[in-house]
Amino acid sequence: MITDSIANFITALQNASRAGKETVVVHRSSLKEAIAHTLKDAGYLSNISIKGKNDNKIEVELAYREGVSKIHGIKRISRPSKRVYYGVSDILPVRNGYGHLIISTPAGILTGADARKRKIGGEALFEIW
Repeated sequence: MITDSIANFITALQNASRAGKETVVVHRSSLKEAIAHTLKDAGYLSNISIKGKNDNKIEVELAYREGVSKIHGIKRISRPSKRVYYGVSDILPVRNGYGHLIISTPAGILTGADARKRKIGGEALFEIW
Protein backbone atom coordinates (compact mmCIF):
# COMPACT_ATOMS: atom_id res chain seq x y z
CA MET A 1 0.00 0.00 0.00
CA ILE A 2 1.46 3.32 -1.10
CA THR A 3 0.51 6.42 0.83
CA ASP A 4 1.12 9.94 -0.34
CA SER A 5 2.21 11.86 2.75
CA ILE A 6 2.38 15.19 0.90
CA ALA A 7 -1.21 14.80 -0.31
CA ASN A 8 -2.33 13.90 3.21
CA PHE A 9 -0.58 17.00 4.59
CA ILE A 10 -1.98 19.46 2.06
CA THR A 11 -5.46 17.90 2.31
CA ALA A 12 -5.33 18.40 6.09
CA LEU A 13 -4.37 22.06 5.52
CA GLN A 14 -7.16 22.59 3.02
CA ASN A 15 -9.79 20.89 5.19
CA ALA A 16 -8.71 22.88 8.25
CA SER A 17 -8.87 26.17 6.36
CA ARG A 18 -12.37 25.37 5.06
CA ALA A 19 -13.52 24.39 8.56
CA GLY A 20 -12.02 27.52 10.12
CA LYS A 21 -9.55 25.62 12.31
CA GLU A 22 -6.49 27.44 13.56
CA THR A 23 -4.02 24.55 13.82
CA VAL A 24 -3.22 21.25 12.11
CA VAL A 25 -1.14 18.46 13.67
CA VAL A 26 0.45 15.83 11.41
CA HIS A 27 3.24 13.28 11.64
CA ARG A 28 6.63 14.90 11.22
CA SER A 29 9.01 14.28 8.36
CA SER A 30 11.80 16.44 7.03
CA LEU A 31 9.90 16.92 3.75
CA LYS A 32 6.69 18.08 5.48
CA GLU A 33 8.72 20.36 7.72
CA ALA A 34 10.45 21.93 4.69
CA ILE A 35 7.10 22.37 2.94
CA ALA A 36 5.65 23.99 6.08
CA HIS A 37 8.56 26.47 6.29
CA THR A 38 8.12 27.36 2.61
CA LEU A 39 4.38 27.89 3.14
CA LYS A 40 5.14 30.07 6.18
CA ASP A 41 7.54 32.19 4.12
CA ALA A 42 4.83 32.52 1.44
CA GLY A 43 2.33 33.72 4.07
CA TYR A 44 -0.07 30.77 4.23
CA LEU A 45 1.01 29.65 7.72
CA SER A 46 1.64 31.83 10.74
CA ASN A 47 3.60 29.47 13.02
CA ILE A 48 5.27 26.06 13.00
CA SER A 49 6.16 24.04 16.09
CA ILE A 50 7.43 20.54 16.80
CA LYS A 51 5.33 18.57 19.29
CA GLY A 52 4.90 15.03 20.56
CA LYS A 53 6.70 12.66 22.88
CA ASN A 54 9.70 12.18 20.62
CA ASP A 55 9.25 15.31 18.52
CA ASN A 56 7.32 13.19 16.02
CA LYS A 57 4.51 15.65 15.31
CA ILE A 58 4.49 18.99 13.57
CA GLU A 59 1.85 21.57 14.46
CA VAL A 60 1.16 24.35 11.98
CA GLU A 61 -1.02 27.40 12.53
CA LEU A 62 -2.92 28.63 9.51
CA ALA A 63 -2.72 32.31 8.64
CA TYR A 64 -5.97 34.27 8.61
CA ARG A 65 -6.71 37.81 7.43
CA GLU A 66 -9.89 39.39 8.82
CA GLY A 67 -11.25 35.96 9.73
CA VAL A 68 -10.68 34.47 6.26
CA SER A 69 -8.03 31.82 5.68
CA LYS A 70 -5.27 32.69 3.24
CA ILE A 71 -5.55 29.16 1.83
CA HIS A 72 -8.37 29.11 -0.72
CA GLY A 73 -7.37 26.03 -2.68
CA ILE A 74 -4.65 23.45 -3.22
CA LYS A 75 -4.01 21.31 -6.30
CA ARG A 76 -1.59 18.36 -6.20
CA ILE A 77 0.52 18.12 -9.36
CA SER A 78 3.13 15.39 -8.93
CA ARG A 79 1.99 12.08 -7.43
CA PRO A 80 3.77 8.83 -6.56
CA SER A 81 2.28 7.23 -9.68
CA LYS A 82 3.08 10.18 -11.97
CA ARG A 83 6.02 12.44 -11.27
CA VAL A 84 5.95 15.85 -12.96
CA TYR A 85 9.19 17.78 -13.43
CA TYR A 86 9.45 21.41 -14.52
CA GLY A 87 12.40 23.15 -16.07
CA VAL A 88 12.96 26.83 -15.41
CA SER A 89 11.00 27.81 -18.54
CA ASP A 90 8.03 25.65 -17.44
CA ILE A 91 7.55 27.48 -14.12
CA LEU A 92 4.71 29.94 -14.65
CA PRO A 93 2.74 32.16 -12.24
CA VAL A 94 -0.16 30.44 -10.48
CA ARG A 95 -3.58 32.12 -10.65
CA ASN A 96 -2.12 35.22 -12.35
CA GLY A 97 0.37 35.71 -9.53
CA TYR A 98 -2.11 35.24 -6.66
CA GLY A 99 -0.93 31.70 -5.88
CA HIS A 100 2.30 29.78 -5.51
CA LEU A 101 3.81 26.69 -7.05
CA ILE A 102 5.68 24.60 -4.49
CA ILE A 103 8.57 22.78 -6.15
CA SER A 104 11.20 20.34 -4.87
CA THR A 105 14.59 21.40 -6.24
CA PRO A 106 18.20 20.43 -5.59
CA ALA A 107 18.33 23.59 -3.43
CA GLY A 108 15.39 22.38 -1.30
CA ILE A 109 11.66 23.09 -1.29
CA LEU A 110 11.03 26.45 -2.98
CA THR A 111 8.19 28.49 -4.39
CA GLY A 112 8.05 28.75 -8.17
CA ALA A 113 9.14 32.39 -8.07
CA ASP A 114 12.22 31.55 -5.97
CA ALA A 115 13.12 28.67 -8.29
CA ARG A 116 12.84 31.00 -11.32
CA LYS A 117 15.10 33.57 -9.63
CA ARG A 118 17.69 30.89 -8.87
CA LYS A 119 17.25 29.43 -12.36
CA ILE A 120 16.63 25.85 -11.19
CA GLY A 121 13.83 23.42 -11.94
CA GLY A 122 12.60 20.36 -10.12
CA GLU A 123 9.58 18.26 -9.20
CA ALA A 124 6.36 20.29 -9.08
CA LEU A 125 4.65 19.20 -5.86
CA PHE A 126 1.47 21.31 -5.71
CA GLU A 127 -0.12 24.68 -6.34
CA ILE A 128 -1.65 26.73 -3.53
CA TRP A 129 -3.72 29.90 -3.71
